[in-house]
Amino acid sequence: MRNRREFFQGLAGGAAGVLIGGGAFTDAAAQTAQSGAPVARREVRVGTRRVKVVDVHAHANFAEVADVIKDGPLARFARAGGRPLGRDRIQEMDKRGIDVQAVDVNTFWWYQADRDLATKIVETHDAGLSKWCATHPDRFVALTSPALQFPSLAAEQLEHAVKQLGMRGAAVGGHVSGEPLSMPKYDPFWAKAQELGVLVFMHPNNAENIAKPDALQGAGDLGNVIGNPLETTLFLAHLIFDGTLDRFPGLKICAAHAGGYLPSYLGRTEVACDVRQNAKCVNKKKPHEYLRDQILADSMIFSREGIRHLVAEMGPSQVVYGTDMPFVWPDTVDAILEAEIPDAQKEAILGGNLVKLLRL
Repeated sequence: MRNRREFFQGLAGGAAGVLIGGGAFTDAAAQTAQSGAPVARREVRVGTRRVKVVDVHAHANFAEVADVIKDGPLARFARAGGRPLGRDRIQEMDKRGIDVQAVDVNTFWWYQADRDLATKIVETHDAGLSKWCATHPDRFVALTSPALQFPSLAAEQLEHAVKQLGMRGAAVGGHVSGEPLSMPKYDPFWAKAQELGVLVFMHPNNAENIAKPDALQGAGDLGNVIGNPLETTLFLAHLIFDGTLDRFPGLKICAAHAGGYLPSYLGRTEVACDVRQNAKCVNKKKPHEYLRDQILADSMIFSREGIRHLVAEMGPSQVVYGTDMPFVWPDTVDAILEAEIPDAQKEAILGGNLVKLLRL
């Protein structure tokens, strides 16, 4: 099974099957897209109340970037047509009952680019996102994906995206060429995110900074299934133990895929600084306190018990709905609705928390 990066590279020459914004759709959605038949828009209800559903975790790519990188070392990452945002995305949202979706460009391959090229790539992505959101202002908002290898530039890009383009925050990877984003050199970006008061959504890429080559090969798509939550867990642990969240107490960071393993194995993290003499922790609070204030997780745990557990460990204000659209994963609307938590918490997770965080 190919990992996510190999999947994107394989699509460089065009799309196979029915693809939107970067991934394969379900058979039912594909047939609907091909037939052109309208999709009835689901109304998600908690009890008798119609609730607004907001998706924090969705991706897109833009063919225009191919012209920016076609003659350089990153040409292999070109997205040559076939996967634009389009009617198929809206139809799938309607089928699931999603009212608003926050869209970003991920895999963060442009972290390898020099300053000039990285600037052009981010500008191209932001232009595509802005155009789409302006065309569908009631259904979409965008997160910019700045060039974090140049932290001051990334801060400028974030400010421009928020103040000039109306974007609602940023999407970042779990590292830059293996460097943790808790290093002081990245503080200009974190400072700007705190100053602007915007959400930062973190998405991993197969734990390429952790696992040795081929360590996650074999059956089961382990680079994604194990590598992605592992990378997310390490990212969050660095921000906690290295003091980044203390330096920037106003940060709000949403971690993809239910926050990796951290919420599910919090007890070991919670006591590390107390029982490990070589831990060298600089955090000022207990790890669980960051999970109940600055760190959020999306709902991609795929079970009602998983949702209940996230709420138990993090609190209902820290869990939000996410899909990873257009990649094919089980939807979690029903898991949220069926979880053994109060109705008010279900409403918050489905959309209420994100209405506030994304300023909808």
